[in-house]
Amino acid sequence: MSFILTNQSVGIYLAPIRPQNAESLLELRLRNRVVHSRYEPKREESFFTLNGQKQLILQRMEEEELDRAYMFGIYSSEEKRLIGQITINNIVRGVGQFADLGYFIDHAQQGRGYMTGAVGLAANYAFQALGLHRLQAAILLHNDASRRVLEKNGFQAEGIARRFLKIDGQWQDHRTYALLADEVTSEGDRPM
Repeated sequence: MSFILTNQSVGIYLAPIRPQNAESLLELRLRNRVVHSRYEPKREESFFTLNGQKQLILQRMEEEELDRAYMFGIYSSEEKRLIGQITINNIVRGVGQFADLGYFIDHAQQGRGYMTGAVGLAANYAFQALGLHRLQAAILLHNDASRRVLEKNGFQAEGIARRFLKIDGQWQDHRTYALLADEVTSEGDRPM
C-alpha cells in the first residue's frame, strides 16, 4: 500500500507508516509519552525504542496484508513532518464489516483541526476503499477533545462500555461511538 490521503483545507495528509518512518514515530511517541500516558495502556520500556517502533510497524504491515489493520501517519502538509498516527484496526469481515479506530496527535498540535481532518480521511478510506459498513471508536469518559473530534465527524455516541480497556494501568469505562457508511455522502461530508 503506497498512497497519500490529503485534506488541503486542514493542511494535513495521511500516509502509511513504514519501517523507514520508525525514527520519526519514536520521536513522536517520546515527545508525548508523559502527556498521553493517561490515555494509553502501560507499555514496556522496549516499546519506546527504535526497535520497538520498527516491530510495531512490521506487525501492522502483516495485519495490513491480512486485511486486519491499516496504520497511517498524520503529517503536516506545510512541514512534511509526522504529527500523529491513526489506525483502522480489528477489522471484521463477513456479516459484520466493521473496524475500530484509534488515534493520537502530538500534544503541541492539538486544537488546530488536524485530528478532526485525519479522522475524516480515515473514515472515508474505511468506507470507500475498504468497503466497511461501520467504524467505531471507544474513548475515555473524560477525553473531551477526542469526543469533539468524533462528533465533528458525525460519529454518534452509543453507550458506556464498563471497564472496557486497561488504560494507564487501570480498567476504565469508555464511551463508544460509531459512524455508518450510509451516514456519509459520496463526497465524504458528514451530517451536522
